[in-house]
Amino acid sequence: MPDIYKTLVTDDFSSRIYDRAVDELTARYPFIGRGIWGRSVAGAPLWSLSMGEGGAQVFMNAAHHANEWITTPVLFRFIEEYAESVASGRPIYGLDVGRLYRTTVLYAVPLVNPDGAELVNGTFSESNPLYGGAVRIGSRYPDIPFPSGWKANITGTDLNLNYPAGWETAKEIKFEQGFTTPAPRDYVGEEPLSAPESEAMYVLTRNLRFRITISLHTQGEVIYWKYLDYEPEGSYEIAQLFSRNTGYAVETTPYSSGFAGYKDWFIQDHNRPGYTVEIGLGENPLPITDFDEIYERCFPIFPLSLYVAPNVAPPDL
Repeated sequence: MPDIYKTLVTDDFSSRIYDRAVDELTARYPFIGRGIWGRSVAGAPLWSLSMGEGGAQVFMNAAHHANEWITTPVLFRFIEEYAESVASGRPIYGLDVGRLYRTTVLYAVPLVNPDGAELVNGTFSESNPLYGGAVRIGSRYPDIPFPSGWKANITGTDLNLNYPAGWETAKEIKFEQGFTTPAPRDYVGEEPLSAPESEAMYVLTRNLRFRITISLHTQGEVIYWKYLDYEPEGSYEIAQLFSRNTGYAVETTPYSSGFAGYKDWFIQDHNRPGYTVEIGLGENPLPITDFDEIYERCFPIFPLSLYVAPNVAPPDL
């Protein structure tokens, strides 16, 4: 059977192509659950996919940032390979796939920012008034290439600066840097969770009991593992496990970008291991020719997060 994820590894990436891939994946593997936890500003569905029968919930998400959209096919490929292993009974990364499936549930949102991803790829409809708004926002920041430098959602809110964890501090930092109004990147929004995409992630997380979260970004081949002085039990050891199997460095987030992200909020509110994993090197958006190399390098993090999750206590109700 052809690999479904390959339809996403294209410079013509769009929500339509992604939605079709979700349909094909869940038709091929009926044990994959799916749901819509919200919609983007332009109305694109924010799909969640789930797989497993156990009590240890793990959450993986990708493409908070528009020009980091390559993380979407990366995560989608793992979901597809994991599903194929479950169907065939073959081990994944040397691990007993039956045990993983029986003891965990994988939840994933592979595309948090569909509108922004389309804008960067030139597939967002230019007849949509939101496109004109994005062009006007971009024109106020001539030093940021348009649309390749765009990280925000379609209305100019940086989704990974829109969570209620040090949001006021993030606002002070980014305002000092000149991002005081909607921008291609680094604008924190009018208030925490002002963007529908970040609000959907918040609602999903509050409704479930994730023991580990993995947020995929691109730049630096590093693993960020803590928030301020919050160091959930086992977090550092798990980060080191990921590092040994990928070669990625384990680091603390730089102060200037260390607030109001999804990982920050999850650690603050749930006191469980949460990670921002920066995959790949180079200028965003990373070229799709790098896809296979990026995937092979970061792949171990996905099955290993499922492997260790049963040993992490569930968050308090």
